[in-house]
Amino acid sequence: MNTNRKQFSRGLRVGVPISLGYLAVSFTLGITAKNAGLSAFQATLTSLLVNASAGQYAAFTAMAAQSGYLEIAILEAVTNARYILMSCSLSQKLPPKGKLWHRLLIGFNVNDELFGMAIAEPDKLNAWYYFGMMTVAMPGWALGTFLGTSVGNVLPANVVSALSVGLYGMFLAVIIPAAKKSKVILGVVAVSMAASFALECIPLFAQVASGTRIILITVVIAAGAALLFPVGEGGKEEAEHGT
Repeated sequence: MNTNRKQFSRGLRVGVPISLGYLAVSFTLGITAKNAGLSAFQATLTSLLVNASAGQYAAFTAMAAQSGYLEIAILEAVTNARYILMSCSLSQKLPPKGKLWHRLLIGFNVNDELFGMAIAEPDKLNAWYYFGMMTVAMPGWALGTFLGTSVGNVLPANVVSALSVGLYGMFLAVIIPAAKKSKVILGVVAVSMAASFALECIPLFAQVASGTRIILITVVIAAGAALLFPVGEGGKEEAEHGT
């Protein structure tokens, strides 16, 4: 129990910068929600229950265009499909004898930033560490949405645009330390960036939804890295040990 408290406290500390980044980015989401006709309460409730940036942006944009329920449902399924891959990866990161409610609660809030911090753990993931991050991060996302819906249109457009850059800094903070420790991860990051840019420029793939492109890149590159540089039971790439 004492270990769980320490892990929860550590998660709270790690979650603070994530929450601040969420606060800035979801501010622009709130503006999008207001333009789609949602009230501050509706938009905030959406952020508390969904907590998926790209999915919410897509949904609010579709609402503004008066799209049908089926169209929105399909759009959300495609946009958020990458979370299936993240959930599968996290399920392998959790202890085999972990409690079912731990898995269900983590599954409720799988997103890019929390996933990045969780998967970077050197050993098995303690669920209470993840709960700590959730406790701080989720209110930040909801509060930013509320503020954006309530007072977002008061700010100048260039200020609102600048706020959306904050989350990219968090992504860099997640991948750079891991890439510095492992040449394999560094190579995977570089190849992923190049592939993402290439697919964006190729006309055939440029028409594909961004969420679908992310899934394709993730599956192909992750599978290639797993085949070329398998991870042993000790958590290290076998290639680094010459085995």
